[in-house]
Amino acid sequence: MRIAELSRRTGVPIPTIKYYMREGLVPQGERTGPNQARYGEEHVRRLRLARALVEVGGLPVASAREALALIFSSGISEFDVLGKAQYALTPPRERAEDDVWDEAAAQVDELIARRGWQVKPGNPARRTLADALATLRRLGEDDYLDLLETYAETAEHLADTEVRAISRRGDLHAMAEAIVIWTALGDPVIASLRRLAQEAQAARLIGGTTEETA
Repeated sequence: MRIAELSRRTGVPIPTIKYYMREGLVPQGERTGPNQARYGEEHVRRLRLARALVEVGGLPVASAREALALIFSSGISEFDVLGKAQYALTPPRERAEDDVWDEAAAQVDELIARRGWQVKPGNPARRTLADALATLRRLGEDDYLDLLETYAETAEHLADTEVRAISRRGDLHAMAEAIVIWTALGDPVIASLRRLAQEAQAARLIGGTTEETA
């Protein structure tokens, strides 16, 4: 197919397709002339994935490129797929080195040890969680910190359900694809459900109305 048909099949504008190709998210087509190229079903699938990761999942282009390379890679174990997907989708962040952050990092380590989680020291999610806990400490939100164990239990149950479902796919590439997609798009799904449930619970426990206020 030509690029115009690729655009129609995926709903992605031609300028965006060309941008994704320049950035390495989607491979170039097979050249059939000086200014023409041919594209196949792999381009359709990869373009849809790229768009989902960048536009819906909100990933930076570099992270999306790494995640897509992981999906289509070979010679990688199932456990490595999960780890690399998590690393690609959780970029490292700069942190402030102070006593509050050190206390938060120690709290994260204690939580991981207490729950018996096998997590590599370099997992960027450890630092992200420590950053959040440190900020909560600085804001004096100790009530929220008291809920950390409950959050961990909920996350553990959700992760167990997800990993079991993904492992049933059998094919390694299908598993890698699911891990990347579920992680990238699962975050906004969970956040949205949480906000909806918060409003519903606030109306039930505190009182109020569900009518539009804006």
